[in-house]
Amino acid sequence: MASTKDYLEFIMDQLPDGASYRPMMGEYVIYYREKVAGGLYDDRFLIKNVQAAKDLMPQAHSEIPYEGAKLMLLVDNVEDRGFLRKLMEAMYDQLPATKKRKK
Repeated sequence: MASTKDYLEFIMDQLPDGASYRPMMGEYVIYYREKVAGGLYDDRFLIKNVQAAKDLMPQAHSEIPYEGAKLMLLVDNVEDRGFLRKLMEAMYDQLPATKKRKK
């Protein structure tokens, strides 16, 4: 089951300025200020498993977005816009730089 456009629009409305997305195989990769922060997988908002995220969500469940992927953290507090903005900002410095695509 792929993520719905409605869920994508809801999440994007909750995230701070600087957030963007890119479709990927029926799902969506979420970027924050041009770094990969997480994604939408089966209408679940999963984020990179970085220390800042673990500190802000100590009870978060680890989930696999798709077979063969690394564990990510499930964000279950998606209705709290202030929390999501704080989360993205806290994670930013710990997110890996985006790799440039070869042409």
